[in-house]
Amino acid sequence: MSRTLLIDADVVAYNAAASKEVATHWGDGYWTWHCDENVVKAAILEMLDRYMDELKGTDMKLCLTDSEGNFRFGVLPSYKGNRKNTKKPLVLRSIKQWLIDEHQAYFRPTLEGDDCMGILATANVIKGEKVIVSIDKDMKTIPGLFCHRLEDGIMEITEAEADYWHLYQTLIGDTTDGYSGCPGVGPKAAEKIIGLSSEASDLDMGHAWSLVVKAFKKAALSKADALQQARVARILRASDYDFKKKEPILWSPKTLN
Repeated sequence: MSRTLLIDADVVAYNAAASKEVATHWGDGYWTWHCDENVVKAAILEMLDRYMDELKGTDMKLCLTDSEGNFRFGVLPSYKGNRKNTKKPLVLRSIKQWLIDEHQAYFRPTLEGDDCMGILATANVIKGEKVIVSIDKDMKTIPGLFCHRLEDGIMEITEAEADYWHLYQTLIGDTTDGYSGCPGVGPKAAEKIIGLSSEASDLDMGHAWSLVVKAFKKAALSKADALQQARVARILRASDYDFKKKEPILWSPKTLN
């Protein structure tokens, strides 16, 4: 059977570009950063070859974020606002363009690379096995095959487990991405609120969602606040994307009670 690796190219490009920057002191206190783009490209190709070899891939699809927009800004304007003043690697933009031009990297307007992986993993666009390859633990919110770290191999995430992790992420938030979750709720409290383990074989989403809403109300927030956080936390699946209009379908629980 064919096995297509859906690779988080945002992370691959960023790590390679950042790791190959060199600081040079020219004397008299004068410093510069420089980076050889060709060295970065070689590092990326080496990493991709390693993924294909160790995970026994027959094909791969590199997934990138649309750098010009993100639909989550319309849901939560402060989303990723904490990254605005963060220095990006010198050659990151040109490396991403190289991945698009020379390696057919996949991206779609307003979507993050995570969304592209989630949609491709759960749609029938690619035949055979599809394995998400990413160091981002949030990809556990997508049902299917997932490789978090090469040394751990490939794990299978059931739909119930993926739904659990989505609600879990809604509760704890993600400071890296700039959304808060439910105030005062950390990992242990989130597990207690949802009331099921991540290995649960079944998940009553209606009941679980009501528990999430209850936690937000306990924190003096509303059901609308809970839904806003859930929509930002949601990594898109095929069911969350309108292929004709080419736009996301904002997540809604089975019940809003």
